[in-house]
Amino acid sequence: MELQLLLQAVHLRYQHDFRQYAPASMRRRMRQAMDGLGFARLSDLQHAVLRDEALFNCLLQYLTVQVSDMFRDPGYFLALREQVLPELATYPSLKLWVAGCSRGEEVWSLAVLLHEAGLLERSIIYATDINPQALQQAESGVFALERAAQFERNHRLAGGHGALSAHWHAGRDTLVFKRSLRRQIVFADHSLATDAVFSELHLVSCRNVLIYFDDALQARAVGLFREALVRRGFLGLGGRETLQFGPHAPAFRALPGLPAEVRWYQRL
Repeated sequence: MELQLLLQAVHLRYQHDFRQYAPASMRRRMRQAMDGLGFARLSDLQHAVLRDEALFNCLLQYLTVQVSDMFRDPGYFLALREQVLPELATYPSLKLWVAGCSRGEEVWSLAVLLHEAGLLERSIIYATDINPQALQQAESGVFALERAAQFERNHRLAGGHGALSAHWHAGRDTLVFKRSLRRQIVFADHSLATDAVFSELHLVSCRNVLIYFDDALQARAVGLFREALVRRGFLGLGGRETLQFGPHAPAFRALPGLPAEVRWYQRL
């Protein structure tokens, strides 16, 4: 009850809605936040957060998940390259949405993949998240240079062409993706819990986000994707996420022949 009161207060004060996130996950993250921010009682955290926007921004880092990698789960991107892009290539222009883009690894991976397929120049990629600090990081295209070897490895496993390093400038400690990729990306704040939808999209990628929602919020999010996608558009989910038991399942078909952990669907 106390947790729900805090989430309700956060929604009213900051318009961020976590009320339909999976309760067990939210309790775990809130305990981590209390430990990290130095609060012994949830009521004390609520009192401080509602009066200090900077503290709320710190809390937001605990409430939103930001673990990713370039070409994370390479089989997902290999299926995208081999089964999805050939059909997308038949459209004169493309609109794609990475929902819950976090710090940007997935959206920059998608931009590279589209470039390699010769589709980037006629594409617009919408990259959204509810965390402004994560969005700022994503838009910068800057990552730690020590991650480059893993990025390259994933890129090769995903069927990448040539060296991934051809798409970034390397500095002493960081790598920065080239502005030629950035020109086709639109970064924006968006909440799957409260906001409306983009329209006439050809692809939506939303991975490892729905697992943190309760059933009702999952249904709302998938409903947004269903509404946004054109007929025969594609929806990609995380390996532990499925449409199988949800109310929107009849509107999609799973792409055949994929490994069990790779989840691509096509809008019927």
